[in-house]
Amino acid sequence: MKGKCLCGAIEVETANQTDLGLCHCSMCRRWSGGPMFAVHCGSDVRFTGAAPTIYSSSDWAERGFCAKCGTHLFYHLLPNNEYILTAGLFQDQQFHLSNEIFIDERPAYYELANETVKLTGQQVFEQSTS
Repeated sequence: MKGKCLCGAIEVETANQTDLGLCHCSMCRRWSGGPMFAVHCGSDVRFTGAAPTIYSSSDWAERGFCAKCGTHLFYHLLPNNEYILTAGLFQDQQFHLSNEIFIDERPAYYELANETVKLTGQQVFEQSTS
């Protein structure tokens, strides 16, 4: 699937994905203004055009965005080189909302009606270390 940032300066290409997850953690909400609509794409991701600007958001991850228009592009897990791209990059792709993580950090002012797998932050960290 192919996508691009708002201004088109950065294009991204990766294998087709259909599953979409939401991250309700405080960092993702601060970064995006709401939950991050996340598409797990592994390490096979190609960016063309301008290079993404990188922000090291923790010891284990970095976030990328377009320096020209500010579009949020990805969350990159460094230990396994996994890219989690933002769904908004792919305007023509059909996704299925399958899971929500850091549900314990979701603020009370919204709740989605979709039936999804819901994990707390502790459950996410337990899965990543097992």
